[in-house]
Amino acid sequence: MQLSKKISLSFIIIFICFILDRVSKVYIIDLFTQSNVSNDIYVNPYLNFILLWNKGIAFGLLQSEQYSYHLISSIILIVILFLFYLIFKTQKNWEMLYLSIIAGGALGNFTDRIYYMAVPDFVDLHYKDFHWFTFNIADICITFGIILFLIFDMFKFKNKNNNE
Repeated sequence: MQLSKKISLSFIIIFICFILDRVSKVYIIDLFTQSNVSNDIYVNPYLNFILLWNKGIAFGLLQSEQYSYHLISSIILIVILFLFYLIFKTQKNWEMLYLSIIAGGALGNFTDRIYYMAVPDFVDLHYKDFHWFTFNIADICITFGIILFLIFDMFKFKNKNNNE
């Protein structure tokens, strides 16, 4: 694939992930702040929507003082810039795919860190009394991109071993 087509496709993937994340967060924030919604919305026995503000990183880890919030945000920005560098550098379409999905999700959460000073998480998966960490669409994109990376890397490793 030509470099310009690959870069264009990469930015489309990043844009789709980013927009899906933004639209879902704005909808949920409006739903919880503009209406008389209680603290959660029951969807089915395994899924609720609840609005939580995460000032830390993944799964609410490292929620701390403001100076470390800015340090973590700076590190996240560096990671996003590095992802863009890798997207431009890669020669493989599948690498561009998973890097773009991860970058789109990371950009969505980073935008929230700048705009809200926290990331709105709202998907609450649970089974009876066990609740998974609350997450959002950007987290889904990041996780899906990492899973794709692991799958493709596993196949690459398997093919490398078969060739030896």
